[in-house]
Amino acid sequence: MNNLNRHSFVSIEVRIANKDDLKQANEIAIEIENSAQSRGTGIAKRSPQYIKNKILEGKGVIAYVDNMLAGFCYIESWEGKQFVANSGLIVFPSFRRLGLARLIKGKALELSADKFPEAKVFGLTTSLAVMTINYELGYRPVTFEKLTQDDSFWEGCKSCINYPILQSKNRKNCLCTAMLYQSEKHDTESMNSLRKGEKNEESRFSV
Repeated sequence: MNNLNRHSFVSIEVRIANKDDLKQANEIAIEIENSAQSRGTGIAKRSPQYIKNKILEGKGVIAYVDNMLAGFCYIESWEGKQFVANSGLIVFPSFRRLGLARLIKGKALELSADKFPEAKVFGLTTSLAVMTINYELGYRPVTFEKLTQDDSFWEGCKSCINYPILQSKNRKNCLCTAMLYQSEKHDTESMNSLRKGEKNEESRFSV
């Protein structure tokens, strides 16, 4: 698949995952870990059973390109549904530069609004490309204090290589950037500043 050309794809499908996608859980879990290792940061592990649970709960977003598994993301609520986070975003290497990350993140945002309409939607990322996508969708950088303080959420960071940093900072900051969804538009100058530093993890190719 490494020789695939982005113009050769026939169909791209991004949707809410369902029971027919349970068979993909192992491959998704492996890619989440591989992706974290290649970046040297980020959430390193999510078990296949954890991924299956998210799918069965209707909290997963999955992407296929020509019926081949191409990406995934899931959402989870915290503090009595006051907060909802989108996590575990992956795009398989063979399907990058297609704009899939933005499509997946956009669908996850729609799913969050549908399932948890009153919740504050947030995310944590070390990727400037993801930060840029989040910004376009309406997320804004915030301090960690603006996020959920649910201990269960932060327990999920234990598998990250940077967890000792988070602990040493009393969960007030880490290498991740915290982003909270807001509805207002961002100014063009700030958006261009983010784009300037992007390292082509995801292109603006329209699908």
